[in-house]
This record gives sequence, structure tokens and C-alpha cells, in this order.
Amino acid sequence: MTQGLIPVTILTGFLGSGKTTLLKRLLSETHGQRIAVIENEFGAENIDNDILVTDSEEQIVQMNNGCICCSIREDLRQTLSDLATKRRKGEIKFDRVVIETTGLADPGPVAQTFFMDDEVAENYLLDAILTLVDAKHGPQQLDERQEVRRQIGFADQIFLSKTDLVEASAVDELAERIRHMNPRAPQHRVHFGEVPLTKVLDLRGFNLNAKLDIDPDFLDDDAPHSHHHNDDVKSFVFRSERAFVPAKLEDFLGGIVQVYGPRMLRYKGVLNMKGTARKVIFQGVHQLMGSDLGPAWPAGEPKVSKMVFIGINLPRDLFEQGLTQCLA
Repeated sequence: MTQGLIPVTILTGFLGSGKTTLLKRLLSETHGQRIAVIENEFGAENIDNDILVTDSEEQIVQMNNGCICCSIREDLRQTLSDLATKRRKGEIKFDRVVIETTGLADPGPVAQTFFMDDEVAENYLLDAILTLVDAKHGPQQLDERQEVRRQIGFADQIFLSKTDLVEASAVDELAERIRHMNPRAPQHRVHFGEVPLTKVLDLRGFNLNAKLDIDPDFLDDDAPHSHHHNDDVKSFVFRSERAFVPAKLEDFLGGIVQVYGPRMLRYKGVLNMKGTARKVIFQGVHQLMGSDLGPAWPAGEPKVSKMVFIGINLPRDLFEQGLTQCLA
């Protein structure tokens, strides 16, 4: 972690997927870390509050005026700013922040807050977005609710909860379906929120230099697919052994995010750029993207550019055609 920055985890998942169970476990576990929780649920009566503030010294910051991710982004910013100030003054102590979003939330704008706001960026580092999916009701929720599909599209790590209530074959089918929507997020099956902390904290899912994890079989288009789901959130991978021309690629990506940014949930890549011996790492959320020079290409490793795009009804042909025209 960058020295001094406070790591932040965004916890998302549809109503009833087990977020509070996981959070409660996280707070009661003896890991010696103090966690500030920013909770965000609808309604003035906050039921979860009683559950959470049992025997822990955690600072719970309530936001009962609606949803962080809609018009209330300003509030999240303010809350984070207040927390950082109090921490600096020694009024409260915490090592990291967990933001639990409402089950109806799109985590995108929450994530964007960490890039768009200078004050937030000076104090906090977005570590990862974790998404819980209820194995029992997941398939139906995926069919009916775009929020659930978006939450999966944004995830750095996916937890399938309540798998004990469903046949193993049904869980496998759900896992496969999710993998097509988001091949870059590892999946874990969890029981009553029992998740090893190493799978929750310090994942560096937003770190530009974190390696690009894509299931290698996913890249193999001959792999058997169960494509009878017409999900609007889909992913595709672009790869090429030819180098990109930096100026062309920058123009193309700039144009693409102008048009499709709101529908582009997450995208990430390791690129071979003409004129540099180092890998170029890039990633984005909606219209915001950034790139960074990574390590040098190791001798003997083929210089293959790999990019994954996860979004809502993105025109794959147009993206692939455009990207191909940016190659040297």
C-alpha cells in the first residue's frame, strides 16, 4: 500500500446476499485492525446498526438520507473527508474503511469518488470492490435486476453465499454464468460470511500494477460455453501480438469512453506499446481511465497485449475493429 493512504473496500451485493453477515464477521474477527464502516441503507431506521455496534469499538458512520451512489455522492465525499480530519486530529482511530452500499446500488459512482476528488485521493486508496451473490436467488436476480448484473461487472472479487441451500450443479452453472460476465474477478464460495481476511482486505484490485487476472480458459474461445443467458452485462478480451501505436490508441480509447463510458463498467489491460520496453498497464471505471508504466517485459515472455472490457451491451465488433486499427 502507498504509505499513509487509508485503504478502502467497497462491499456490494443485492438485498439478502449476506453483506451484513460478512461485515459483522469482519468487525468481530481478531485481526487487530480498526475498521471504520460507512453504511448506506435506505430509510431512517437503521436496523443493521444494532447488529454492528455490539462489542466493537468501530466508528459507524450512518448515512440515512438515501443512496451513496445516486445524487448523494457529495455526502460520501464529505463523510470520508470528516473521517480523515478526525483521524488526523487523533479524535478517532481507524486503519481502513469499509463502505457497505445498499443492495440496490451501482458501485461505479462510489468507486469514481476515489479518483475524481483530490481531497479523497490524497487520503484514501480504493483497494477493491467485493460483490456477494446469493446462490439460491442469484439466477433469478440476474435475470430480473440490472443492479445485480452491474454489481458483478464491477467486482474485483466475488463471493457466492448460501451455496449450502442449492445443488452443487446449480452453483457451478451460476459460477460459469458469472465468469462470462466478469472473467477478471476470482470467485469464492462462502458459508455464513466465513471468509479468510486475505480474500477481503489488501487485494489491490484497483492497483494499476496488480496483475491482470483472467481465467486462461476464458481466453480460449473453444471452451464450452453455456450461453443460454441473455445477460446485458458481458465481457470480452482483446489480445494481440502486434504493438499498439500510443497516439492512435489514446485517440480511440478517448473517443470510446465519450460514447460508451456510462455502459463501460470495468476495463483493464496490460499493453505492449511501440517505443517502450516496459509493459503499460491501464484500467478504468465508466469514463475515468488511467495508465501507468509497469515492469519491463521479461526476456523470453511474448509481448502480447491483453485487454478485458466488462460492460452493458458494448459493441464488441466496433471495439475490436477500432483496437486493431491502433496496432503498428
